[in-house]
Amino acid sequence: MKIGRETQVVDCRETMGMGLGGGLAEKGTISEAEEPEVIVLSMSPISRHVTKPVCEITYSIREAGIPTSVLVMEAGMGLPQDAPLGQKTQTAGITDKEIAQISRHKLAIIHQGNIPGHFIYKARTFLRRSDIPAIIVCQAPVTLEKFAEIGVKVRGMEGEFETKGEIVDIVSGVIRGQTCPAPKLEEIIRKVKYWYNIYSS
Repeated sequence: MKIGRETQVVDCRETMGMGLGGGLAEKGTISEAEEPEVIVLSMSPISRHVTKPVCEITYSIREAGIPTSVLVMEAGMGLPQDAPLGQKTQTAGITDKEIAQISRHKLAIIHQGNIPGHFIYKARTFLRRSDIPAIIVCQAPVTLEKFAEIGVKVRGMEGEFETKGEIVDIVSGVIRGQTCPAPKLEEIIRKVKYWYNIYSS
């Protein structure tokens, strides 16, 4: 029986934008847990992708006793090249280094936005070469079927998929740049615990 707090060691950002980062969550930086269990993917921090909900989600998962890393994507905004209109507005992508960082963990939480026609394609890009189960946290309502329709592997569904990683769950209604309501944090923690127990056993 444990009473009180449990210490977690996190290799935090030591210089801004230089791989491990600085006091601010700059793009292309990681705050890595000593034990790589869960990783939260945050889109590149701009006005539309402010990282406030990511911080609250991360702290809540850590408080639940699960070591959690945070990776701020180098190119997490915009559309990937293979999305509709992506050839004209291509900015989103993932590097080999980010794939390696993600793959060290057992479960990913991908924090997305408010346009399903954008973020379902970004999720496909991020999971294409990362063999990891993922929970999508987003603002707009979206179904697992929407991801499966474009070739994202979804747990429990059959079909021809393009990704190594798979989506196992969704939490919608988390608004970018706003405080994450307690019921939403509780839903995230409940689902993270459930899937983490499955994939860590």
